[in-house]
Amino acid sequence: MTVGFPPPPIVDANTRQLLDTLEVRGKELLDVGCGDGQLVRALTRAGARVTGVECGALPLARARTLESAGEEYYVEGVAECLPFNDSSRDIVVFFNSLHHVAVPQQGQALREAARVLRPGGFIYLAEPLAEGPNFEAGKAIDDETRVRASALVAIQESYKNSSLQQVLEVSYQHTIAYRDFAAFCEAKVYVDAGRARYLAEHEAEMHAAFVSAGREVADGWVFEQPMRANLLKKGTVA
Repeated sequence: MTVGFPPPPIVDANTRQLLDTLEVRGKELLDVGCGDGQLVRALTRAGARVTGVECGALPLARARTLESAGEEYYVEGVAECLPFNDSSRDIVVFFNSLHHVAVPQQGQALREAARVLRPGGFIYLAEPLAEGPNFEAGKAIDDETRVRASALVAIQESYKNSSLQQVLEVSYQHTIAYRDFAAFCEAKVYVDAGRARYLAEHEAEMHAAFVSAGREVADGWVFEQPMRANLLKKGTVA
């Protein structure tokens, strides 16, 4: 197995949902847990001034070497201690990233997002649900049921007794495409290199789950992933 490739191209319902929810043109935006910068580049093309924050060395290095979409840039950092000034951004995005923060630190990550937001700014969170074909295909290697549930609790707690209020919660379907089973494995290892050993030892089991959950199309396999988006707003100064 070759390690180091990014996740495969996607049918990008996630970007469409975000752009349908928020006006990003001219806004200063953070993408927390940006991976290799796919969403950063999409939002840059939509007119935002975007900074990607990433703690993983491999995706961060790749983000910095891929062709830029404009004047976006990337910094190394973690969600629970953002390296930015108070009230310095208009929008903070967590796409598929809050549940990757250690459960005890998820609330702190949202407090950090609120800290760096200007009054009237927004936190946009898109999280995968612990259900659906894509979840079932990868469940054996990393069952994220608990951490995804904890992320929702952290979101709900964040707008109680704080400057944040929820203005939207919506569910939608996101489609993930893989060229083949090898590409599926590459994507899993790209997120966490420690998964390579499990995949090698349980290849037959994982392949069976892949075939059972996926739908074969002309150029590969597709998997539906139910998503939830939450939009929080920071209160304005009286």
